[in-house]
Amino acid sequence: MAKISQRFSQTVAPTGTTFVVGILDTDICGPSQPRVMGVRGEMVHNSGSGWSPVYVTDNLSLMSIGFLLGRPDDAVIWRGPKKNGMIKQFLTEVDWGELDYLLIDTPPGTSDEHISAVQYLRATGLTGALVVTTPQEVSLLDVRKELQFCEKLNVPVIGVIENMSLFVCPNCKTRSEIFPATTGGAAQMCKDLSVPMLGSLPLDPILARCCDDGRDFLAELPASPAVTALKDIVDSQ
Repeated sequence: MAKISQRFSQTVAPTGTTFVVGILDTDICGPSQPRVMGVRGEMVHNSGSGWSPVYVTDNLSLMSIGFLLGRPDDAVIWRGPKKNGMIKQFLTEVDWGELDYLLIDTPPGTSDEHISAVQYLRATGLTGALVVTTPQEVSLLDVRKELQFCEKLNVPVIGVIENMSLFVCPNCKTRSEIFPATTGGAAQMCKDLSVPMLGSLPLDPILARCCDDGRDFLAELPASPAVTALKDIVDSQ
C-alpha cells in the first residue's frame, strides 16, 4: 500500500516500543516493493537457515522475487503451480527471525497469489486483509470480488482504505475530484457490504515521486495531506 519504515513503526507503536516488521511481496509478475522501499538492486543470500530477506532498516525486512531477477525489466512468465511454489518458499524458507507483523503485498484480483497465501497461512492465525481501492466504479467492481473472496475463505476484513480519493494541489492546496465516485465510492460500498471503512488518502504527486525514488515520504513530507490522513487512520485503530 504505502512504504513502511522505522519511523512509521515508531508512529504506530506505543511510546518506547518499536515493532519488527517483515514485508512479503507476492506480486510475482509485477514486484514493486524493492523500488518503493529503496532497496532495488539488492541481493538475497542463501544459508543453512534459509534465504535472508533484505533489511531496509534494523526492524524492517523485505522479500520479493524482484531480488531474484537478473534485471528489473525481466518478465516472469509462470503458470499457477510455479507461482504457488515460490510463495510457499517465501513463507517457509525465508529466515524472517522473530517478527511482530508480516505484511503481505498482493496483486489486484483473486488469483493464485491470494489463494496460495491464504492456504499456507490458514493454520497460523491470519489476522486479516486490508483492502485498498480507488473511488471509481471500475475499481470498486474488483474490490467487491476481493471482499467476497475473503468472505468465502473466512479471512477477516480489517477494513477498506480509499486511495487517491481527492487530488490536493501541492501549491494552492485546492482539492479536486480526479476519480469521481459515481456510486458513492468506498464509503457506500462498505456500508452496503457491512465492512469497516478505515479512511481515505488523497492523491499526492510528491508522494508518488518518493515511491518511485524509494524515499521515505513519512520523513520527507510529515505535514502533507496524505501523511496526515495516514496517521489519522493509524490513530483511529
